[in-house]
Amino acid sequence: MSDNNTRLGILLMCSATFVFAAQDGLSRHLASEYSVYLIVMIRYWFFAAFVVALSARRPGGLRKAIATKHLFLQCFRGVLLAMEIVVTVVAFTLLGLTETHAIFICYPLIIAALSGPILGETVGWRRWSAIGVGMVGVLIVLKPSAGVFSPAAVIPLVGALMFAVYGLLTRYVARDDGSAVSFFYTGTVGMVVMTAIGIWYWEPISSANWIWMGMLCFTGVLGHWLLIKTYDHAEASAVQPFAYLQLPFAAGFGMLLFGETLRTNVAIGAAIVVCAGLFTLWRERRRA
Repeated sequence: MSDNNTRLGILLMCSATFVFAAQDGLSRHLASEYSVYLIVMIRYWFFAAFVVALSARRPGGLRKAIATKHLFLQCFRGVLLAMEIVVTVVAFTLLGLTETHAIFICYPLIIAALSGPILGETVGWRRWSAIGVGMVGVLIVLKPSAGVFSPAAVIPLVGALMFAVYGLLTRYVARDDGSAVSFFYTGTVGMVVMTAIGIWYWEPISSANWIWMGMLCFTGVLGHWLLIKTYDHAEASAVQPFAYLQLPFAAGFGMLLFGETLRTNVAIGAAIVVCAGLFTLWRERRRA
């Protein structure tokens, strides 16, 4: 990869994180007025249409996208990601964008911790130390002292665990299936499961909110398109650290649009988690 391509990849990753942060803000707004299942279902309808259209245009078409050696795991990945999105959007409505993301960003550390039992990778003492430091950062964010800890703060932690397992399963199936196959099952299986759940929560949506819903669907498709282009131009290890920008972007949207405040313990804890996560990424890159 050339330096120019890497710079373009970094720019695309930064753009993707901004778009995903905007998507989170739209999800929070809509979920405050409608069922989370309804919001995520409609979001998946557009996402699945994008995935199918993209798969059909690739060499081999849909036939190649469907061919997998890990059908159960691919379907499980799709269900897991859909449920993780539901859990995280619920967290947005209860805790806000800032605190949800401050807790959720520990998912790379969970991936590092679980990569041993799930993928059979060796986790050395340096990565375990980083994981331990990161968990201290999460505790600082949660502030579990008497009378202060909110049980709702566990929800984004559950979302982070679900997303980490999803990421590890993605790496596992990638040993035999191409990224296009995983992308196809992520969109289509998620759409099927969310339709099966969300259709029972259908309610009329106002014309004004259909505009926001359209923007939500557009940002979802645009964000994934930017991610695809990112990995076309740069190696994952070079651009992954910039994914952490979603935290300040989401916090900015939360403070500007929803009147959220950034508490000192959240800022300190989040900074510790990010530093620990960046260290694990650096270690993985060195080992690679």
